[in-house]
Parts: sequence; structure tokens; C-alpha cells
Amino acid sequence: MLSKEEYRLLNISFWTGFKDHMKKIHSSNGRRMNWLNYPSDVKGIYIRLEADGNGARLCLDIQPKDDGIRAIIWEQMCELKRVLESTMTINTNWEENHILPDGRAISRIYWSTEDGNFYQKDDHDKLYHFLKSRLIEFDLFYQEFKDILILLVN
Repeated sequence: MLSKEEYRLLNISFWTGFKDHMKKIHSSNGRRMNWLNYPSDVKGIYIRLEADGNGARLCLDIQPKDDGIRAIIWEQMCELKRVLESTMTINTNWEENHILPDGRAISRIYWSTEDGNFYQKDDHDKLYHFLKSRLIEFDLFYQEFKDILILLVN
């Protein structure tokens, strides 16, 4: 079991390593990208990267304050499902009602791997490769279709 400080240092090391791993990769629109804080440009939509002892995940979280807006965005994403899934090379998970640890309900679309353990330094390259591949695929889709989502929310 890691102490709080050991976990904090491992977390910093992992995400700094991933940032370095991605620094030369540009978005599909040609711009430089802060991949750790992928900009959705849509209020209430967050692109999150997660890594833990069970592997890694790339998550598209739909969590506006208004559940009606969440339902509209979810419906639009379902309309884009075929395009999104054809862009991604692994199975896409769809959870219309995902419950966060704090009890809030959000909608989540995510891609995950169980091949790798955040707590094992030897597995970090596997997790980096997974996250890099998914982000590049997701970016191809998102840069093309994000304007639809922006128009829905504004």
C-alpha cells in the first residue's frame, strides 16, 4: 500500500511521462494540443484520462448542470454512434446513467483496457500506448463533429 505522498509522486511521474510521450503529437486539425486537458469546447462535456490498478480509460463525460441538456447531448451522441465507433479501433462502452463516486449521475462514453497496472512502473508504457492511440482516434472524430455539440449547447 502506498502512502499519500508516494501515490502523489507516482501520479505526478505517470502523467508527466504521458505528457512527454505526447508532446510532439498534434491534433488532427494541425494545432498543438494539451492532451492531458483535452479541450471539449462544449460546456458540460469533459474528456478525462484515468489510470489505476485496473488499467486505463479515456472517458467522454456528459455532465451539464441541467439533466435535460444532458439528455439532448446523449441523444446526439447516439445519433453519431456509428461514426464514432467506426473511428475507434476498440469496443466503445456507453453508459447513459453513470454514477460518480460523489453520487452525481452523468452520461459516459468510454474506452478501456485492463492490460496494465498504474502501480507497476513496467506497465506505464503499455498504458501510455493505449491512451495515446485512443486519444488520436477520438481526436479524429471529435474535431470533425464537435461543432454539432457546440450548437446544441449554445
